[in-house]
Order: sequence, then structure tokens, then C-alpha cells
Amino acid sequence: MSCDILIRDGLLIDGSGQPGARADLAIAGGRITAIGPDLGTSARRVIDARGLAVTPGFVDIKTHSDFTLPINPKAESKVRQGVTTEIIGHCGFSVAPLLPGKVELLRDYLSPSAPWLPFRETTFADYLASFPPTAVNAGMLVGHNTLRLMVMGMDARPPSADELAAMIALTEQALDAGALGLSSGLFTAPGSYAEPSEMTALGAVLKRHNAGYFTHLRDESDKVVEAVEEAIAVARDCGIHVEIVHLKCSGMDNWGKAARVLGMIADARAQGLDVDCDAYPYTAGSNPLKNLLPQWVQADGVAAMLDRLALAETRVRIRDDIARDGLNNWGRLPSWDGVRISVSPHLPQHAGRTIAQLAAERSADPVDTLCDYLADDQGATRVLVTSISEDDIERIVASRLALVGSDGNCVAPYGQVGKGMPHPRFYGTFPRVLHHYVRERGTLPLELAIHKMTGATARALKLKDRGLLRQGHAADVTIFDPSKKWTYHAAQSLSKSKNSPFDGWQLQGKMVATVVGGVVRYRA
Repeated sequence: MSCDILIRDGLLIDGSGQPGARADLAIAGGRITAIGPDLGTSARRVIDARGLAVTPGFVDIKTHSDFTLPINPKAESKVRQGVTTEIIGHCGFSVAPLLPGKVELLRDYLSPSAPWLPFRETTFADYLASFPPTAVNAGMLVGHNTLRLMVMGMDARPPSADELAAMIALTEQALDAGALGLSSGLFTAPGSYAEPSEMTALGAVLKRHNAGYFTHLRDESDKVVEAVEEAIAVARDCGIHVEIVHLKCSGMDNWGKAARVLGMIADARAQGLDVDCDAYPYTAGSNPLKNLLPQWVQADGVAAMLDRLALAETRVRIRDDIARDGLNNWGRLPSWDGVRISVSPHLPQHAGRTIAQLAAERSADPVDTLCDYLADDQGATRVLVTSISEDDIERIVASRLALVGSDGNCVAPYGQVGKGMPHPRFYGTFPRVLHHYVRERGTLPLELAIHKMTGATARALKLKDRGLLRQGHAADVTIFDPSKKWTYHAAQSLSKSKNSPFDGWQLQGKMVATVVGGVVRYRA
């Protein structure tokens, strides 16, 4: 018996949630061909895994790497933390379909997220066919916001019967082409203009295709409970899998609600509903700066928004809305120190600075500073928003209900994708769970953490041959030393900024190896 790769004498944690056991693992033809102690097989390549954990490749269920994989197909920030599969096209934002005459509309809409992408007219099928080979497996979603843009632009109203039929047809075409499901971003325009009945109509399409619904909730702050109820209702009414992505209870007024929200999901599952959630292990999230403003400011696109922001009366109204309700979808923060510039295409020198710091330097009101900054950066700024309770994060990380998703692009510290200072989750989501919450805090056992990153995620996604170490499964394998601090290369991350609250994650230790489909994509 011979094989391509023999991983010898590792602690195999198979992704099922069971504790690990010492064994060898053989790979040939991109598949796992044998598992057992002392296999005694010959191999073209042997990886000595003594003292190391050998697990299924991590499945990052929630990413936006469709914005970066076409120009960074090596996906360094993902394979170096053990990720072998990414699910992309989330939060209602997908690059396809892109209908004739709508290129500039979508380019403008996605400018804070992907200003570097070469947008072009394309069907979803052609988009998938032209997607480049990548170092990770990529599962695609079609975005509801993109569908609405194609059919209705930024109109703040329900669709007509013909418009709804057009969105249904585009969804059908995407699912027929190979999309795994539909994503929504009900927190921001134009997705926020959709009534629940619109999502139910699209959910019926998903049911026919046995596809999933992945939702950024309508509100993750003051109305998070109601938003979770809305998501669960889609699972109940349509009989489909619903994934509540990057679950959080944002804003000081909502800290402590994680237990209630997790309880709602547990109750739904007890009723037989197919509902999951995922989260990243950081108290800060990331978003385009414009999305922090009230939705009425964002209406009709970036150009109209910038025109409004130039008006004194607009700023007065924004100031009053924020004082009353907090930031759109983020809630009330302790201070403007919680909003930090991450990526700023036209003002890159300010990456790492907070709105509070910029306002103090300019002797200006923070709202005026924010509005002026958006105008100077042409609406394309991305920020980090520190708005989540660490206690809530730890509760979610500990829960069997919550999968692990980075909400981060694949990036690298060079080239176009190395610009700015991205959220540390781009580089460190999986290492942080395994080191900080498993090893340091003891929040959950290692085998449960691996299950939440692999087997449980594959089940939610209906992936039949991934997520577990089993003979015949695809040879997606991650190897690491669980006894050491496992870090990421964060040369351009905010964890390296002198102004950043994120530190200590790039000092020692390393990933050992990541194998994707029998190909070693990373080896320390």
C-alpha cells in the first residue's frame, strides 16, 4: 500500500466532537484513504505529527473573500490559520449577477468593501465559471441586496409583482448555477427596505433547491431579539436551513442578551427547525463607515448621501438620531474611541485612528468629523466598531449552537489586499478561539472547538465529504501544536498599529500545515 501523503502519529481529532486519539492518516488522489495506528504504508511525503493535533480543515462559514480571492488566490491569511473552505457572498453583497447597465451602480455600492475589483456584466453562471483557481475551496452565495439593486436600484419600497418575479428568476438562475443559498443584509439599504413577505417568497425558492438562507439580521443592537425572531420565522415558514451570521448583541444597552438569543435558537431547534448561528471571537466588528449612519442618510446611493452630508441640517438630524438611538445597527457606544479607521482608500495615512482622535485634532464635533471624513474619502471608508461585551462573546464561543466564522476576507501583507489595517479576525479568528478560549480561558474543550469549526459547520452547509476525518472524505486537513500560542502573520493588521487595542497575537508559535484536497497549501 502506498499513498501521496502520510501524516504520522498525530492526535487525530476527527471533527465529530469526540476526544482525539493517536493515529496515522494516509492521503491519495485528494482523498483520505486510511486512518489507523501504525499504518506502515509508504508515501511520497511524510509529515511527522508527533505532539501535534490533526483535524479536519477548518470551514470558515462566514467570509467576504469573494472581494479578494480573485486578486489573492493564495488566500494566505486563511490557509495559515488552518482554513480550507470559505463560504462567500454574505450579508446580501455578491458580485453577481450584474445586469447590463448596472455595473457602475454595483461598483459604487460595494466601493467600501471592494474598490479594487474589476466589475463587469455577468450572469451568476458565468461568474462562477470565470472564478480563478484558489488555494481554498469556495462556496458561493447570491446576495439579496445585489438582487434588489439589479431589479429595483435603491428604491425604498416593496417590489411590484413583476420585480419580485425578476428577483425570484435571478435567484433560480444562481442556484441552478451552483450557489449554495441566498444571503441577506437586512441591516442596510436596499435590503432593509424588504418586508418579511419578500424574504419568505425568496425562501420558497430556496426550499425547492434544498438551499440555505444566510442572514445578517435586520438589527443586531436594540431590536436584536425581534430580528432573531424574524430569522427563525423564515426557517419555520419556508422549511429551510437558516444561518444567523456573526451573531452579536451590539451596543451597551444590549450587553447580556446573548443568553436570551441563544435560548431562542435552542428552542427553535428543539421544535425541529434548522437554525444555526456563527460568530467571531472579538468585541469589535467591521463595516463601511457610511453604514453607521441612519438609513435615511444612505438612501439613493453614495453620491446622494455625500450631497446630504454637506448640509448643516443633515448633520443636526444625524446628531439627534445618534444621541437617541446610537449608531445604526451598532447601538450606543461608550465613546467615539470605539470607531476606528481600518481601510481608507483616499486617506490611508489615517488607518488606525479613531473618530475621537481625529475630532480632537481638528477641534471639531465627532459627527462633523465623521461626515467630513466620509466626504474626503468618497464614502469608501471601512471602520472597526468596538461594541460587543466580552462576556457575551465568551458565552457564544462556549455554546454548541454557535459555529465559528471570521467575517473576514483572505488577505496578505502585500499588494492590493495588504492596504490599510484590516480587522485582526482576517488573520486570527481560529487561532484566537483555540488559544485564548480553549487553552488560556478553558471556555470549551479542544474537541468541541474543533467540532464547531469543522463537523458541525459541514452539517449546517450539507457538505457530504468534508468536516470529518473519515476514509473516503476529501483530504482537507489542518495540523497544529495545541500546546503553543498559535499566531498569525499580521504585518498590516490593526493588531500591529500603535493605536490599536489588539495586540499580543503575532509574537510566538505558528501553524504547522494546511492540506486542501490532498495538496499542501501551507507548511511551516
